[in-house]
Order: sequence, then structure tokens, then C-alpha cells
Amino acid sequence: MSSLVDGELPGTLFHPPPHLERTAHVPGMDTYRRMYAESVEHPEAFWANIAQEFFWKTPATGPLFNWNFDVRKGPIATNFMTGATTNISYNALDRHVACGLGDKTAFIWEGNNHGDEGKITYSQLLEEVSKFSNVLKAAGLEKGDRVAIYLPMILELPIAILACARIGVVHSVVFGGFSADSLAERMLDGKCSVLVTADGVWRGDKFIDLKKIADEAAAKCLAHGHKTTRKIVVKHMGPCPVTQQNGTTNGVLNGNGHDHAKGDGRGKVPRVDRYCSKKHHKELITQWDDQVDWWWHEEVAKVEATCPPVWMDSEDPLFLLYTSGSTGKPKGILHTVAGYMVYAALTFKCVFDYQDDDVYWCTADAGWITGHSYVVYGPLLNGATGIVFEGIPTYPQPDRFWEVVEKYRVTKFYTAPTAIRSLMKFGEEIVLKHDRSSLKILGSVGEPINPEAWLWYHKYVGEERCPIVDTFWQTETGGHVLTPLPAATPLKPGSATLPFFGVLPAVLDEDGHEISQPDCEGYLVFKQAWPGVMRSIYGDHKRYENLYFGKFPGYYTTGDGCKRDKDGYYWITGRIDDMVNVSGHLLSTAEIESALIEHPGVSEAAVVSHPHPIKGECTYGFVTMKVGHVFNKQTVSELKLKVREKIGAFAVPDFLQDAPGLPKTRSGKIMRRVLRKIACGDRALGDISTLADSDVVETLFKLRPSNA
Repeated sequence: MSSLVDGELPGTLFHPPPHLERTAHVPGMDTYRRMYAESVEHPEAFWANIAQEFFWKTPATGPLFNWNFDVRKGPIATNFMTGATTNISYNALDRHVACGLGDKTAFIWEGNNHGDEGKITYSQLLEEVSKFSNVLKAAGLEKGDRVAIYLPMILELPIAILACARIGVVHSVVFGGFSADSLAERMLDGKCSVLVTADGVWRGDKFIDLKKIADEAAAKCLAHGHKTTRKIVVKHMGPCPVTQQNGTTNGVLNGNGHDHAKGDGRGKVPRVDRYCSKKHHKELITQWDDQVDWWWHEEVAKVEATCPPVWMDSEDPLFLLYTSGSTGKPKGILHTVAGYMVYAALTFKCVFDYQDDDVYWCTADAGWITGHSYVVYGPLLNGATGIVFEGIPTYPQPDRFWEVVEKYRVTKFYTAPTAIRSLMKFGEEIVLKHDRSSLKILGSVGEPINPEAWLWYHKYVGEERCPIVDTFWQTETGGHVLTPLPAATPLKPGSATLPFFGVLPAVLDEDGHEISQPDCEGYLVFKQAWPGVMRSIYGDHKRYENLYFGKFPGYYTTGDGCKRDKDGYYWITGRIDDMVNVSGHLLSTAEIESALIEHPGVSEAAVVSHPHPIKGECTYGFVTMKVGHVFNKQTVSELKLKVREKIGAFAVPDFLQDAPGLPKTRSGKIMRRVLRKIACGDRALGDISTLADSDVVETLFKLRPSNA
């Protein structure tokens, strides 16, 4: 894996390590090509074979797989396993327990603070999910109702998700950093009558009063005529709740992993083996309304520990997940049971080459699609042991990721390029001091990874022996659509490489014509459906059709631009709205960023469009320097020369500014709309409640060039 061939970047190839092929699910390119051809030429047969790995209460009675992507031929629709019934919670839990995996660890929980940790087995998880399912039923919920989940990364989050799925309730997880307005907007759109939240949470050394935000959101919903009938609250702060049953101590789940109980009411070990450092306990004066508010731990103590699954039709709704809309109104992306289940499971199995002894860690928050597919559903459907991480990469020190890798002997690690670039500035020493010998495969998600960050990740984190699966996908796709397979695909740093099974990409020009030659650039689209593709925008199917299928009839439009090279590899150039037209030249901001970060003193860069009186638009760059390097006039000259040399004079940014930090969400995504506002000196920023550190915004305003 460490040898370079085929010249210099970006054409450099890194071949799969031979030892992976011996046990891989897809061992080599010949196997990939054979399986891929079957998946796109005979998709019904291909997916029917994959579906046999799951439990179906009743078999399909109609077509196994059909779709329409052409608005000219009728309504856009995708149908999978027509007439079949199943339950994703049953397939993620009961199926494994019945096969003898009950004592296997399902989740390891690593809290925000050192010492806050724990684990839960598949049998324990099944019991906790069943209990919370019964709590939801006691709250009056039935199949088809919607529940909003507003929780930090604690074990109650996957429990709540799976409990909803178990009884046919549609879950709508809202990232625990959203404001009350944003939470209320999503609850109103989804008509969610129950809200699951916590009293509070620490993110690094910053405290967030979740219950207060939840109360404000519920009040806003009521003001719009929609009542929140119940708020179920995890006691995450303060002394851990302990209940008594039959005169003995009963350990109860607490969101901070706190379980100081010594028994489970039957004289046995605690049901959930968790420990708490108490370092950041916080006594809250929690506003409480007995007519609406329930404590999680009190309610689960009242119910039975078993709950039969509700058998769901294959196309019944599973969850809503909201994404930003071009009009400002969030879109409720709707996924359904069977297709999402099969696709999330297969992508996890193949892309991470899952093996039974793996300890898998995806650092994403379950408030986003990556957390849904590759923290909760994908790993559990494969019987994996995964890590639920509450913390942030730089707290209490910037080696937290590598410390956790060493502590739990992580084998498969999946994170965002932004996280990698932000950690690069601290140098490789903080990586090298930790044992990473357990790592086998590294992953990248969320945005294109520039080659320089790819190489650093490969060299220092993966010790030049771990393949990097650079995955491209969206909330709408349900799972990976362009991705390497670690034992099959030769890798090119910065490229998402080739399509996953069942995915048929194409590149279109501005007029909607397919570009057939391999070396090309244009709009990335998909020509046929795969089981995990979204089914609609909740409550607005016409918007769904217009947004994703209206621009180019017959194709699913991703909204991303791409290049396809001579080998058929795909390179994502960024959102079309992140493309900048400078004097007639269509530029990719990601490409300019990649050039800037080649400077030896730069750890991270972000480029946005900026109005220009002559060119129409120009580019404006934010540059974060590595520790020990300074941003000055010489640096600016060197950076402009780097872009000139890498791309051309027309691509040189008109403005470059020092950026000690960038505005990012907790999941690591850069909020580029905020950067565009800063570049223009416009303080009308809109909702910035999802920022991990809002103080960075004012710093960037102060550092704006005077001539911008």
C-alpha cells in the first residue's frame, strides 16, 4: 500500500494491500466488475439475492424492484420488495440475539470527559429498546406517528431511534446543536407530537441547556397551533437517577453513561456496564410541567422489558431527516423501511469490509445521515461493535481521536476531511505517540478530501498500510454511491473513485446531454434507482420531483459537479452553488482550496465566491495556518503563486485572509454561507446555532482585509 505508481499526483495510484483480499467481501477488481455489472444490468435479481440475508415476516408479492426517474413518464417513484413485510429493529437486534450474539458488545460509549465510558450488549440493547418502545406506546403513539429526537451522542439516542422503528413510529432526529427555532420548524413540518430530549449536555467545555431549548421549541410549536403532547427527558446532568425495586438497587440508563447501581434488581451485574467520572456533573434547575414532561428513567421503570415488533410494509416510512433547502425551508428527506435497510447494511459491509472481530468507529453525530447509516443502522444490521462518541476531536487535548483508537483497539475508522485538516495543524507528533496498529481501514465522509489531507491521513494515521475509502453520498441517497472498496479499488488521493453496486452515474453538460468521453467535467447525475434512495420530501412530493428530477428529466440530479478522468474515476468538485464563474471561467472552490493547502504552512483553507465589479464574481479565501507558521504578505504572495501554478492565473483569489478557525458544525462541516457573509462584511448571518464555536465568526470579521 505504501508504494507509489503511475507518476505524481493526482494520477498516483495506491493499490489495495494483498492481505485484505484473503478475507474480503469484494476481493479484487474482477469481483467488483462482475458484481457491479450484475447490479446495474439485472438489478432485480441482484437485490433479491442480497435481501435473502434479512428476515421477512411475509415475502414480496409484487415486483422486487422498480422505479421511474422521468417526470415526463409520470410520478417519480421507487418501490422495493413490493408487498413484503419486515422490521428493521428486529433485523438489527432480535435476529442477532437469536443467532447467539446476545452477549456481543453492540455499542461502546465514550463520553465527553475522560472516565465517562460504558458498553451495552445486543441482548441489553434489545431489552432497552423494547422498554422504550413501550414508553412510546404509553405516550399514545401508534404506527405512522412522528417523534422528534433531540439528544446528544449518548446511548439513549440509538435506543430511541430503534424503539421508534420497532413500533412503526417515524423518527425525526434533529441535531442537538440546532436552535429552538430550527427544532420547532422541523417538528412543525413533521407534525411531531412527542419530543425526546435531555436536560443538558457538555460539548468540550461548553454547556448546552437542551431542556430549555426543547421547552422553547414546544412553545413555538404551540404558537403555530401544534401541541407537543409529551417531552421525554433523559437525565444527563447531576447525580444519576437510581430507582428501587423489591428493596434492591436497579441500575437505570442515564444519558451521561452514569450507572452507579451495583445490581439490576435481580442480584446480577448492571444491565448496562457504564461508569462516570462525575467531572462535569451540573445541577440544573430544570423547568418542569407534569402535564407534559416525563423523565426517561422513571418511565422505563414502569414498563415491560419485551415488546413485539410491528411488521412494516417494505415501503412504509422509516424516518425523516431534514437538510437545508435552496429556498431556506428545510427539506424533510423521507426514507422507507426495506430499501434503506438493505442498502445501509450492504454498503457498511462492503465499503468497510466488515469482519466479525472489528471495532468500528464513525465519529459522526447521529443527528446527520452519516450517523443514521453508519453509526446506528448499518453496523447493527451486520452485528458489529461500534463506538458512540459524545466528545469533540480537540477536547481535552487534540489527540483525543488517536487516544480513543488506541484505547479500544479500533480497526475501522470513519471521519470527515475537515476533522483531519483541523488536526493536521497540531503536527504528526500527537498521532505518532499513540498505538494505531489495530487500524485496518480508514474512511472519509462529508466533503471531498484534498490530496494533501489524504496523504497525511494515510501516512501518519494509517501508517501507510490502511486503504482510505473516500465516500461520496448524500442524505438523499441513504448510503454510499461513489466509493472505493478497500480490497478491490486502486486509490487516487482525492477521488471518490467508482460507483457502488446498483448505482449508475453519468456526467451531463449544461444542456443535459450525457458526456460520453472519459476525461470530462459537468453535473453528476444518476440514471437509475438503488434501494436506499430517498422516496420523497415529506409532505411535498412535487418539490421532490422538481428539485431532484426537474432540471434533467430521466436523471436524479445530485446538485454536485464532478470530473471523470481517463480511468473512469469520479472526482467531486463540490456543490454547483460552490462553483464560481470568474470572467467566464467556471471554477471549483474545492480545487482552489486544494491548491492553497499545498502550501507547507497551511493546515486548512476554505474558498467562497465574492462579488466583483468587473468579473462578476471573484474568489475569497480563508486560510488557517499550522502551529508555528504566520500569515503575512509573504504568505499571501506564496499562496497566490501556488494557485497560479496549480490551476492558472484566472483562478488566483482576489482576497485571502487569516482564519485562525473556520465556522463549523459539530459534525465538522464548514458553514460556507457564513463565510460568504463574512467575505462581504454582511452581519445578517441567519441561524448559526449549529456552529461548534460561534466566537470564531467575530474573529473572522475583525481579520477581514480592509479592501474587501
